[in-house]
Amino acid sequence: MRSAALRRCLAPALPAALPPSRGLCGRRARGAEAARKITENAKKSLASLKRENPQLEPTLAIIQAHNDHLIQEINKNFAEEVGLHVIHISLPEGSSKDEIVYEILRLNEDPNVQGLALDLPESLYSSKVLNAVKPEKDVDGLSDVNLGRLVRGDAHDCLVPPTARAVMELLEDIGGKTVLLVGAGGAVGAALQCMLQREGAATLSCRWKASQLQTKLHHADVVVVGSTKPDDVPVSWIKPGTTVISCSRDLLSERHNYSQQNNHAAENAVGSLAIAMRMQNMVKNMERWIQSQQYRKWDLRCLKLQPLSPVPSDIEISRAQSPKAVDVLAKEIGLLTDEIEIYGQTKAKVRLSLLERLKDQPDGKYVLVAGITPTPLGEGKSTVTIGLVQALTAHLNINSFACLRQPSQGPTFGVKGGAAGGGYAQVIPMEEFNLHLTGDIHAITAANNLLAAAIDARILHENTQSDKALYNRLVPVVNGMRGFSAIQLARLRRLGINKTDPGTLTEEEMSKFVRLDIDPSTITWQRVVDTNDRFLRKITVGQANTEKGFVRQAQFDIAVASEIMAILALTTSLQDMKERLGKMVVANDKNGEPVTAEDLGVTGALAVLMKDAIKPTLMQTLEGTPVFVHAGPFANIAHGNSSVLADKIALKLVGERGFVVTEAGFGADIGMEKFFNIKCRASGLVPSVVVLVATVRALKMHGGGPNVTAGAPLKKEYTEENLQLVADGCCNLQKQIQITQLFGVPVVVALNVFKTDSPAEVDLVCKIAKQSGAFDAVPCNHWSAGGRGAVKLAQAVEKAANQKNSFKYLYSLELPIVEKIRIIAEKVYGAQDIELSPAAQSQVDRYTQQGFGNLPICMAKTHLSLSHQPERKGVPTGFILPISDVRASIGAGFIYPLVGTMSTMPGLPTRPCFYDIDLDPITEQVTGLF
Repeated sequence: MRSAALRRCLAPALPAALPPSRGLCGRRARGAEAARKITENAKKSLASLKRENPQLEPTLAIIQAHNDHLIQEINKNFAEEVGLHVIHISLPEGSSKDEIVYEILRLNEDPNVQGLALDLPESLYSSKVLNAVKPEKDVDGLSDVNLGRLVRGDAHDCLVPPTARAVMELLEDIGGKTVLLVGAGGAVGAALQCMLQREGAATLSCRWKASQLQTKLHHADVVVVGSTKPDDVPVSWIKPGTTVISCSRDLLSERHNYSQQNNHAAENAVGSLAIAMRMQNMVKNMERWIQSQQYRKWDLRCLKLQPLSPVPSDIEISRAQSPKAVDVLAKEIGLLTDEIEIYGQTKAKVRLSLLERLKDQPDGKYVLVAGITPTPLGEGKSTVTIGLVQALTAHLNINSFACLRQPSQGPTFGVKGGAAGGGYAQVIPMEEFNLHLTGDIHAITAANNLLAAAIDARILHENTQSDKALYNRLVPVVNGMRGFSAIQLARLRRLGINKTDPGTLTEEEMSKFVRLDIDPSTITWQRVVDTNDRFLRKITVGQANTEKGFVRQAQFDIAVASEIMAILALTTSLQDMKERLGKMVVANDKNGEPVTAEDLGVTGALAVLMKDAIKPTLMQTLEGTPVFVHAGPFANIAHGNSSVLADKIALKLVGERGFVVTEAGFGADIGMEKFFNIKCRASGLVPSVVVLVATVRALKMHGGGPNVTAGAPLKKEYTEENLQLVADGCCNLQKQIQITQLFGVPVVVALNVFKTDSPAEVDLVCKIAKQSGAFDAVPCNHWSAGGRGAVKLAQAVEKAANQKNSFKYLYSLELPIVEKIRIIAEKVYGAQDIELSPAAQSQVDRYTQQGFGNLPICMAKTHLSLSHQPERKGVPTGFILPISDVRASIGAGFIYPLVGTMSTMPGLPTRPCFYDIDLDPITEQVTGLF
């Protein structure tokens, strides 16, 4: 409660010799009563907001550039009474506009400050200063944005300047009266004129030095004073009975110099009332802020497509479309300005704080796009994914999000090319999508190789130093003090050493602490690079004399094969990622116990390198619908799905009736199986529909069609109608439908149509798919027509999503590792049995003994066949699946058996894609990507 002394300061002062008029007393009392009621109402409103939002800590920042501490105290006391926290930034009296603006910009970006007010000398209230304040934080309502809304009559969408509101509160029955604003220019004056005119008053405005001031004062019914009256302007110029309202800041410090007469109804109560209204504005601002944090309906402006025939190249189509600025797209789908980090014009990282903001928002429908067993002819899963969301949002007005993997530069410059979709169903700009993006893969490479360097360095130092020397270097004396780092203390606890003083460890404890005793023959952690380089498949490290004879054979993997990539795709939060990074097993010690990244002390550093990579990247389709691009593990050597975080954020953003469409790599037997058994287990999400992609020409290859040679013309079997070949090849489609049904999820078949497909072939595939248990089978033309060509597919998916869903996992995690492998081999691949090599069996036994037996299985297998033999198309049967080795990604959370020989480093072909990729040095445009 404000003190009595403060209340006396706020009470309007009148000369003792002159008794106040009745009108003055009434107006003063009304002003005090209004301030009291406004404060009480604001207090109640804020208390209600806090009950509904217990974590709410409303904070008002006030920038002050004068030495008047009374005003600061008044603001503070009003704020405390209402329940607001106030931060005062007190700048020196002579501060410049640039110094004020600097503070404003800093507070604009402070997420803990929801409101910003200015208490400045009149000379600093410039347009530059006022408009530096973010409109959503402008509690004094003085920015051009707020004033513009006021002038337009959008009272519900603006905050009225408190001083102007206070004046209007004190005045009554002003219709038809003449109101003169003296020394009240700028934003407050403009707001007052607008509000007075709306009440029917005639308004005039002039400066104190104006030559016609005396005449205007004599004719005015009400005088509103905005600044200190000069001594050379006598009160006698004001006609008897005139109401005088002072808005000057001086009135709070009682530095006003008005002489009053019995016939002048002078009023000085604006100051305290204005501050009460400032606090009320702050509470209103909190209501808006809370509303802005809640889910908002999309206001998406889709981009128009004008498909050409024949269809141009992918990059020509991409370049012909003008994408929306990414901040515009973000706003359209309900992202807040502080939830995005913009990279250029068309990409932005999305912060994970959104998940907390929308935690109570129901998820949308979850759709997975998978495919038949891949062929060199391609099936077009990415194209279907993009075409489907374009159809849903741009043509059916249903919120939808595509979630895609980031392409590796290995395939981009090697054989496959880009992965942005194709034709009129792709992510744009496609060259930015395919090249670097926001640097996530480079971050993974840096983190992976830091850990690899730490392993070899630790072995070298342990081999060449005594326990004492190691201890002195690992726990050095710094500025006369010696202490363990946080990660070292954690290692001590794992070792059962509950000490925090480095000087108290025994020699035995020191030895246990400093020696990891890594067995070099068990190291499984490899260096990585995001390039197809076959000559790095086997290398020798440590050949320099400085490494003192520590030489070992090693290899490079492609960057997306790193366990850190798998962790990025499966993590659910920054804390979860950090824990997973620490759990990564890199080798065994000489006693057969696992050695982790946490043991090496590198977990925190890895998390730092990955702190930006964990945020999904927002892009858009050709029709302006949103896309998340995040993570990019291969499906044949990892789990082959985009990130859990991208899916979770998208599911919140689309709303309960919306759709999130994500893609699993390669065939349903590979990517989809891992999506269900690994990704859904990590995320807890339940899929609504599977879209299974096929093409007539790919089915013909599975039916026994001739081999396809890259660059050579297609043989007539693929360009002419051949119903028998199609029918024979549909066995693979039927098998993939059966695999989907193992998980209890409805399946819709999407048939990508080519111009060489006959109507009879298309009808045959759709008929067989439906007879085999598909909910529907739909021909699609999105490659040539954009979203319009996938409308029927979108409608089928929407209907299928409303079907009964009995989703279930294929196996229990409690089963032994070998039994889980066998279930996948027999039920998914159609194998007769499995056969483990002695090395594989030994690893299974070791992982079981180490406590890793309850992890899901991630099969590393060729994607070109249901079997382990790439040349066997269709649906092979009767084969024994050979398991050559078994490895573990403990941080990612799965065991991965190697089927046959699997390379984790692709090589370049005779003619890589890079022959066609070029840069125009004048326009800086990329050519040759497809």
